[in-house]
Order: sequence, then C-alpha cells, then structure tokens
Amino acid sequence: MSGDIPDTPKPGDEALEKCHNVVVGSNGLAVGAANEKAIALGYNTLVISTRLEGEAKEIAHLYSAIAKEIRTEGKPIAAPACVIAGGETTVTVRGDGKGGRNQELALAGAIQLSGWGEVVLFSGGTDGTDGPTDAAGAVADSETISRSEQAGLSAIGFLKNNDAYHFFKPLGDLVMTGPTGTNVADVAFVIVGETDGQAG
Repeated sequence: MSGDIPDTPKPGDEALEKCHNVVVGSNGLAVGAANEKAIALGYNTLVISTRLEGEAKEIAHLYSAIAKEIRTEGKPIAAPACVIAGGETTVTVRGDGKGGRNQELALAGAIQLSGWGEVVLFSGGTDGTDGPTDAAGAVADSETISRSEQAGLSAIGFLKNNDAYHFFKPLGDLVMTGPTGTNVADVAFVIVGETDGQAG
C-alpha cells in the first residue's frame, strides 16, 4: 500500500498487452467428455451441473433421489441412464476418521441407495486425490451396505466419524488412479440400469 512493492498489473496495463490466456481444461470439458462417452456406451444421459456445491452428504441425497425417480418413474430420463455432475462439495468434519468429500458422498449415497437395484454411484477428484488420501474417490451401489454388514462394518458409524476411507478400503471400492497431473474439480456419475418400475 505504501508503494514499496509494485502492485499486480491491472486491466489495460501495458505489461499485459502481449499476454493471452487460454483455458485448456475445465470441469465443463471433463463432464462433456464423460457425457459423450456415456452416450457412446448406450446410456441416456443427463448433465445436472458443473457447479455443484454443498455438503457432500446432502448432495448424496440429491443423487439418490434422482436414481430412485429413474428406477420407479422413468424420469427425468429413462434407464439405462447416466446422470453426470461436476463441481466440489464440502464436508463438515466432526469425527477423527480419514476420507475426502468424494468418499463421504459415496458412503452417504450407499446408505440411501441400499436395496434399490441396478444403481451405481461414483464420485471422484479429477486430480486423483480426495482429501488427505491416496484415493481419487469411491464407488458404491445398491449392495454396498449388505456387503459391508457381512464384513462387520457399520456404514452409519463410519459416516458419523468421517471415516469413509476405512469403510471402502476393505470392500475394495476405493478408486485409485494415482495423481493425474491436472485438477478441474470433481466429477460424479449415477448409473441406473434397466428397470421394471420397481425398487430392487
């Protein structure tokens, strides 16, 4: 403020006359590429946002509600369906477990989708890491809870302790990509298989 150190250049500064910025990657591009791939694989697709924000557990409720609506009503798109979203959620940490926002979202989604048939939820970071972990995220489906119960794992207990990493690790459901060298926020997919109009 005293002028001892030059301020950063402002718009119109001659130092910026030869400066050109080009965005080569974005969450929108990542989600768009995922949408194209899902269509090529034969899914009906719906991109709900590239700016999703909010508490991870609450966003899991949104994804689960959409999946259930597709399963029972065939709306907003018919199965086989792939619902895609991008952005970054947050976690209010109250426990002392290990995990990240994507793993917590997947764990909350697993609880919501238990017994709902051919539904899979994935949420992951495009940089290959999620919170202070070596996982990009986690995948959950309608049988995750039954498998965890057989393994003696309490999903609700792990969720309350913000310990999604140690919930998914013994199930083999962490997604481990390693560092990708880029970071354009997170991506999430809800995949719903063919349905007979009944919850599974």
